[in-house]
Amino acid sequence: MDRLVEPFAGSAAISLAAAQAGLAPSFVLGDSLAPLVGIWRSIIDDPDALCDAYRALWQAQHRDPRAHYLAVRQAFNLDAEPAALLFLLARCVKGAVRFNREGAFNQAADHRRLGVRPERLQLRVRRAHELLAGRTTLHMGDYGELLARATPRDLVYMDPPYLGVSSGRDARYHQGLDLDRFVQELHRANTRGLRFLISFDGSVGGRRFGPDLPAELGLSRVDLPAGRSSQATLVGRSERTVESLYIAPTLLSSLDSMAQKDAIGP
Repeated sequence: MDRLVEPFAGSAAISLAAAQAGLAPSFVLGDSLAPLVGIWRSIIDDPDALCDAYRALWQAQHRDPRAHYLAVRQAFNLDAEPAALLFLLARCVKGAVRFNREGAFNQAADHRRLGVRPERLQLRVRRAHELLAGRTTLHMGDYGELLARATPRDLVYMDPPYLGVSSGRDARYHQGLDLDRFVQELHRANTRGLRFLISFDGSVGGRRFGPDLPAELGLSRVDLPAGRSSQATLVGRSERTVESLYIAPTLLSSLDSMAQKDAIGP
């Protein structure tokens, strides 16, 4: 493959794991949340400046952690500073990000802890920099733009907002997912022969969230145990999460071909 493309990058966990394992030569990280893309830009281009800004925010909280968190949250909702978002992600309850309907970050702080210590965060940021710098392209904007630019030589991994928690009264993402449009984009991706994987709505405690993706897309679905549900834990329940992984027909065909070659041998 030429590139690993993540149109809904978030924490870029898949790209980092792939880089660590040497599975891809280059990466494309995209997201519609500008300050999140700003965090990744700083990690790649100027990690020390990001770590210094985080350290200043972290150290300033000791006199009154509750008031400081609220002040940083209010400031972030005004100026969208990437370092402020990084601090909020490190301090919010269970790391469970929440945005209100106006697009403002509104999750409360976890008052049992002060977040990742600056020294530890610096180690993580520097390691991410080592893995991604010089071979990563960043994109702030719509996922459809990255799909349109992807080629059949790329591998596209998509982890869009889950329908069960991005619409209705429980909406918590800064931007929801238009399912009809998403399905249309997948049809186009299939037509162009793109190889892609989709992590999509699954189930928690036996309750399914969101519909299955349409059968006419020809995707193969695999249910993957994902451990204990952090959301259920927040409300005092112990439930297991199962996520759905969809595999594009072109990718599945490529995997089958590789398996056959391995079986035949050199």
